[in-house]
Amino acid sequence: MRHWKFLLAGLLFGAAALPALAQQAAPADTLNEAMVPDVMRKAVDDVIRPGYRNMHQSASRLTVSMKDLCDAPSPDTLSHAKTAFADTIRNWSMIEILQTGPVLDKNRFEHILFFPDRKGIGMKQVQALIAKGDDKDATAEAVSTKSVALQSLTALEYVLYGNGAETLFTDRQGFRCRYGAAIAENIGTVSGEISAEWDKPDGIQKAWKNPGKDSEAFEDNKEAITALLGVLVHGAANVRDQRLESFYKGDVNAAHPKMAIYWRSGNSFTSITTNLEGLQALWTKAGMADLLPAGNRDIAGKIDTLLTQLIATAPTVNPDVPAALSDDGQRTKIDVLLAGTRDLTTDFSDGFGAAIGLKAGFSFADGD
Repeated sequence: MRHWKFLLAGLLFGAAALPALAQQAAPADTLNEAMVPDVMRKAVDDVIRPGYRNMHQSASRLTVSMKDLCDAPSPDTLSHAKTAFADTIRNWSMIEILQTGPVLDKNRFEHILFFPDRKGIGMKQVQALIAKGDDKDATAEAVSTKSVALQSLTALEYVLYGNGAETLFTDRQGFRCRYGAAIAENIGTVSGEISAEWDKPDGIQKAWKNPGKDSEAFEDNKEAITALLGVLVHGAANVRDQRLESFYKGDVNAAHPKMAIYWRSGNSFTSITTNLEGLQALWTKAGMADLLPAGNRDIAGKIDTLLTQLIATAPTVNPDVPAALSDDGQRTKIDVLLAGTRDLTTDFSDGFGAAIGLKAGFSFADGD
């Protein structure tokens, strides 16, 4: 088994609905294998590599904005830093769905995003480090050696929006600001490493584009497309399970709004929207619908419609999560997102997967 595949372990094709899938599944030989390399090529060149490149460039701009804030603190420079932070969240959320390959090496994913922090242990570490204010902790080199909770976007969000953030536009070269700049710089370094790995002509991009015996990633076309479909299934499920259900599962009395990702900065639904846009980009730009037999094209239309509806709904939710949950109309929109992401997960797996000939029980993890 290739080293990167553990990412998708446990996410079995149609695992939640194997009886239904067993009835629907087309014979395995219906997969149009001749088209798979082209789909993989477009996924790499039109989605993955640009996605990581955009993330790296955004993190670099964020680093500059944070350092400008430290050098000349003011409401304007703080506003610019917050705008750059939101831009980085958007660019990261677009490519965040791809949880395989170089982003997993050296725990890079967690270095960029440590979430969820269910017991608040990570946030306590951030608060303690800021309270201590030791200058040796305010460099990118120092940050890179610390726990992932102290390095990620959620830590930087607390720097910019947490208790005491008002000092950022009054304290020139204050510890809090320099620590935030160090986080941004480290995220830029990590995202640059990931982008560079994908850009190596003879590296992972070659392995993804050329499934087969000479590939270090996929033994055959079926294994390759199963893994790519796994990105879509896992990504859709993640929006529901970790982005929405982390704070709300349909019962407002059991909701925990401060468990939502990026709730302090009001970027919770920005992140969810761009997660969905990332799924849409991979689905459409890779041309995955082209793998469908002529008689099953309606499945693509269903997925396209659902993605469009979800992407239209998410940004209309009040970015103030506690306020959104306390409003019946806003909460109805979140209910739509919950139901829609559940349906999207099923449509990708049981609908599209079965239609292109992936048999019941075929694992996104290892091709068994």
